[in-house]
Amino acid sequence: MTPRIGVIAGTGMESLPNHIKFDKLLDLRSDTPWGSVPVRTIDVNESIIFLIDRHHNNTTGNRTPPHMINHRANVYAMHSMNVDVIVSVNSVGTMSADFPPGSVGVVEDILDLFSPPITFFDQNAVHTDRTLLFSSIYRERLLNSDIANLSIKKGIVSAQSSGPQFETPAEINALMTMGAHVVGMTLGPESRLVSEKGTPHLAICCASNWAAGQDPSDSRAMIDHQHVESQADSSIPVVARSIMAIVEFVKSK
Repeated sequence: MTPRIGVIAGTGMESLPNHIKFDKLLDLRSDTPWGSVPVRTIDVNESIIFLIDRHHNNTTGNRTPPHMINHRANVYAMHSMNVDVIVSVNSVGTMSADFPPGSVGVVEDILDLFSPPITFFDQNAVHTDRTLLFSSIYRERLLNSDIANLSIKKGIVSAQSSGPQFETPAEINALMTMGAHVVGMTLGPESRLVSEKGTPHLAICCASNWAAGQDPSDSRAMIDHQHVESQADSSIPVVARSIMAIVEFVKSK
């Protein structure tokens, strides 16, 4: 069967297809019980990559802010594509000196204690185990890849923030005390829903800025979203190589 890889990406990743030498590209829409989702299909190396921009335009034609993302529609649409693995790509603020802005890493666990409940099972309680949230097979394959010449970090704990505002220094200090290395605004609820569908899940994080108060050159440095987007954009080549490494792995199975 043709390998099928799902990618859900966000801030700074709009030009991701331009970094993949594809054979064919097609835009379509997937209708779900929670609304319609634009999906870009990318034919490459006898495989198909399904790409969803999690911030796709809302009903007003604007980019959807993080706290308003229709995660259930996005994950449902991706699962309906019968993908072998879902790869979440997230821009994050970093709290770790050995993971500075511009770095790319593989998320090992999530710290998400305060997000509103989200599930596909509102009418009948289903309690999904999340002990091994991300696929160890795909995570280790990517970390040990000799295909893509990657520069990628492991063992990262990502904290969930609701956004759309960036965090305060006090909030970042609290998250660091609880064991987080990076912070983002979307992976928490997305990962909860993927776990309910049972599709293997891999999360790649791109450090786009120092979290509030953590810039080693200036603890009072402010965070500029345009700079965040620019830094995330610079990580796209590594992300593209990571995705292609997963494509080759699925083909070899």
